[in-house]
Amino acid sequence: MSRIIILNGVGSAGKGSIAKALQTLTETPFLHVSMDVFCEMLPAAYFDHPDGFIFETIEENGHPSVVIKTGPVGERLLRGMRHAIAAMAAEGNDMIVDEVLLGPEKTEYRQLLAPYEVHWVGVFAPLDVLEQRERHRGDRLIGLARWQFDRVHKDMRYDLEIDTSQATPLECAEAIRRKFEL
Repeated sequence: MSRIIILNGVGSAGKGSIAKALQTLTETPFLHVSMDVFCEMLPAAYFDHPDGFIFETIEENGHPSVVIKTGPVGERLLRGMRHAIAAMAAEGNDMIVDEVLLGPEKTEYRQLLAPYEVHWVGVFAPLDVLEQRERHRGDRLIGLARWQFDRVHKDMRYDLEIDTSQATPLECAEAIRRKFEL
């Protein structure tokens, strides 16, 4: 039976680094499936386009906050990603899914992946740490972490929660490996 580790957290929380570290520790191969890679499949014209994704910067408590609005093409892409993950699992692939879950897709994942061994991992860090990482990365919109912060973990139940401000990606990966006996 396929095993799926879903790393859910704010952008810049360290999900991708944890996924790469976890791949080096598991006894069997785990594929790293990244939401960012799927989004990069879209033509550039669909970013800041109402059919794809709109990123609107607003002010929240004196700080920039980037609201994401997803249009029909963006929704179709993300829905396709979820179905692709289920199809990969049906073929026997073990996966580490690097996600930012903000809404009803949480329920769709649970339905699509019900036949498989799924472990939900909440990837946390304090907002000030996330914003500092966001600035240092240089490839993120400043304010994205702030907008996602209160939304990404809402109504989630995790099998494991990790704080990336307190542990390295390798230490986080080792905690995941031990917890789920990978």
